[in-house]
Amino acid sequence: MKIQIPEAARRIMEQLNTSGFEAYVVGGCVRDSLLGRQPEDWDITTSAKPEQVKEIFNRTVDTGIQHGTVTVLVDHEGYEVTTYRIDGEYEDGRHPKSVEFTGSLLEDLRRRDFTINAMAYSDREGLVDAFDGVQDLEGQVIRCVGNALDRFTEDALRILRAIRFSAQLGFGMEEETRAAISVIAPNMAKVSKERIQVELTKLLLSDHPGRLKDVYENGIGPFISEYFEAAGKRLFEAERIAELPLKKHMRWSGFLRLEESEDAVRILRDLKLDNETIHQTKTLVSLWKTEIPAHKPAIREVMSRLSPELFQDLLCFQKVFCQSSYKIRLKMVEQYLEEILRDGDCICLKDMAVTGRELIGAGMKPGPEMGAVLNRLFQLVLENPECNNREYLMRSAQLFLKEQG
Repeated sequence: MKIQIPEAARRIMEQLNTSGFEAYVVGGCVRDSLLGRQPEDWDITTSAKPEQVKEIFNRTVDTGIQHGTVTVLVDHEGYEVTTYRIDGEYEDGRHPKSVEFTGSLLEDLRRRDFTINAMAYSDREGLVDAFDGVQDLEGQVIRCVGNALDRFTEDALRILRAIRFSAQLGFGMEEETRAAISVIAPNMAKVSKERIQVELTKLLLSDHPGRLKDVYENGIGPFISEYFEAAGKRLFEAERIAELPLKKHMRWSGFLRLEESEDAVRILRDLKLDNETIHQTKTLVSLWKTEIPAHKPAIREVMSRLSPELFQDLLCFQKVFCQSSYKIRLKMVEQYLEEILRDGDCICLKDMAVTGRELIGAGMKPGPEMGAVLNRLFQLVLENPECNNREYLMRSAQLFLKEQG
């Protein structure tokens, strides 16, 4: 069983070997390679101590040296090289109180979370699989290394990681591992919201986002937040989230679609989502149940409130979750959208042929009155795109002013 290791990683391992140390690629890259997937990262584990790694290589960064990790830079790429270690006692349900370096690869693998992540490989030694990770890959099962209660007690985030891996890989959960999740669920209260959010986002962006139900069925929801737990009670047809594109805001909107937009925002802010995702999700949650008339002025009016990309996301979202009767009209809306984009209709105030600066140049005073005139001109253009020319709009502006006067 041979794994194709990238050339730079292979050179790092060979250099460590030449210096008298063991070196293996380890964890997710081994798992993904055995599954025929392209690994995102190639992590290396070694018997060399951090200071020895730094002596061997010219370009290094101390990314986590207190835990034994040094990043080695080769050809502008960084590879994490971590010393074999044994974790000390976990006092806070997340982090070991101390880390002890060891010369034993087996001891290093023993501290890892799941059997499928506890394998190592080198061209020299082949695959090291002391905990039957290959068997669990073949059986498509998520199983803790050793005692599941111990692994989850050490680090409660592993509870969410178990569910996330099952969603990403489409694997089932070994019975002891699943039972331990419910027991240790209260410890999730000790985990930072940022780390929880990362796992939930990966879960939602997986091929099986419906596994989000496992978070609730295993009693984890209340220990994330009160509002997150409440959203779970309204979560149904979760598997349909998989029909949405692999966009973070689309998948979060699919999950939170039945929430009030303010509650959706509260959940996302509590989980430390970025502002753009929060804004996009709030917009989709607010609008997706609103049927768009198959009428160009109405379509342009909705488009004027959104970016072109978010408007298309809205139509995509509605196709997945709206009633069948509306989906027939949606086809016409999509056809009109193509024509609006093709014709270059004005759907944004900044694209109007007349701006506030030109109105000021014509003698109009800045202020609420001018803002009202600009808004009326924009509504006129949304109704009749052919009106978007300077002469016509300047004449209309004068007429609107007279009406106001």
